[in-house]
Order: sequence, then structure tokens, then C-alpha cells
Amino acid sequence: MRETIFKGNIVTLEVEDGFWEIVRHAHAVAVLAADDDGRVLGVRQQRRAVAAETWELPAGLIDAGETPTEAAARELAEEARLAGTLRELTRFYVSPGFTDELVHLFVASDLHADEGHVPDAGEVVHVQWRDPLEVWQAVAEGREFTSGVTLLGLRHLLAIRGDRVA
Repeated sequence: MRETIFKGNIVTLEVEDGFWEIVRHAHAVAVLAADDDGRVLGVRQQRRAVAAETWELPAGLIDAGETPTEAAARELAEEARLAGTLRELTRFYVSPGFTDELVHLFVASDLHADEGHVPDAGEVVHVQWRDPLEVWQAVAEGREFTSGVTLLGLRHLLAIRGDRVA
């Protein structure tokens, strides 16, 4: 038997058989974009859940009626004012032991300016192009905080470039 304990805009908490706590979470997208110099696009923003500023790939939730590709294009435009060709690299569950949150990771190419989108209300992001190896090392040394999807994207980009990382 499954009981709903809380239902919010993004998450729903259920308890199954009086024991298993399950978080139903809206699915999301993230976009890995690199420029001609090999730098990766990221956004720096304050994350309340972890009480820290993070550097992450452009990302966000998939809106109702939206495909993952449409959501990725929207997030890239909203957060970085860019558009491009999108290809889904992979999709994965964030933490399948307690949540059904699924993230679709896209690679963007043929980037060009897109000024047609406006950031979400209250969303303050700072766009930064950085060397992926430098970001990887900063995270490894504890000088930088990021998300798992960003680490996966960085690892993919570094592998393509032939960079060896521990």
C-alpha cells in the first residue's frame, strides 16, 4: 500500500508498505556545451538545498507537455542565451534508492546567440566558460561544488579530449 505524505510543485513524498520512503520528482535535463576553444559552458548560482554556490551545466525541469529536447533547448536559451543542435547523450536516475528523478543529458553543438528567452523569475545565474580540466581539478580538491550530472558531462568531455583524470 502506498500513502502520499506530501505533494509539492516539484516533489511528492510517498511511503510504501509503511516503510519505503519514495520521492517522486519531476524529470530534468542538462546541457553539455563546449566552445571552439574547448571550454565548457556552466552557470554559477546559489543553491538553497545545499546552502552553497555551485557551478553547473545549464539544467532544469521538463515542463508539462514538453519533450526532453524542447526542455534542453529552453534551458540553454534561458540560462545562457544560446541555441544549437542538441543530441541526447544519456539519461540516468539520480538516486534510484529513493527517488524516480530522471535526468536527460544533452550535448549541444553549432552554438549561436538566442536572445528570445527570459530567465525564470528569481533565477540569478552567472554564465561562465571554463576549462573542463580546471573545473574537474577544483572539484577534486574541494575548491568547487557541482552536481553529479555536471561531473558526468565533464568526464565525457575530458574523455573526448583525451585528458586523463583520476
